[in-house]
Amino acid sequence: MADELNGITVAFLVAPEGIEQVELTEPWRAVEETGGTPKLISTSDGEVQAFNHLDAADKFTVDATTDSVTAADFDALVLPGGVSNPDFLRTDASAVAFAKGFFDAGKPVAAICHAPWTLVEADVVRGRTLTSWPSLQTDLRNAGATWVDEELVVDRDGPNTLITSRKPDDLPVFDAALVAEFGRSKVAH
Repeated sequence: MADELNGITVAFLVAPEGIEQVELTEPWRAVEETGGTPKLISTSDGEVQAFNHLDAADKFTVDATTDSVTAADFDALVLPGGVSNPDFLRTDASAVAFAKGFFDAGKPVAAICHAPWTLVEADVVRGRTLTSWPSLQTDLRNAGATWVDEELVVDRDGPNTLITSRKPDDLPVFDAALVAEFGRSKVAH
């Protein structure tokens, strides 16, 4: 199973700061350990500041900016959480367009915790079933989604596969699902 994602390049879209570190590093590790190539995409170049809840944690180097790449450059997208991370992304037109591009292209997307806020702004959750941090449920319902309180939801009732989880405790099932679904999309293309 160590080569499930061989040949797959996965974008990890984050804001310049406010990313929940474990929601970046654990899926990143899962992609690397299964042969995939993760790339860190942000709205500005340089480094991004991750957090452990409200405490500053590590910094990570950006590989490309949202205005220099498109969904066509990648096979899949991961949206880590953190409260301020997706709140910032949803106010940046290039970040929203980048995320929406994966839906338009039928490519799989995995979002955890607060990350679906960016998808609400991209208007891609209507008619989809997903989960998130509980405080997003009203926003998601108002955007036309069906929100459920489950550790993992894999929704294939749209133009792409959408994988969502609620919080860091859900990372083991989230990581396993994104590897399986991203690997499945490799076979389909």
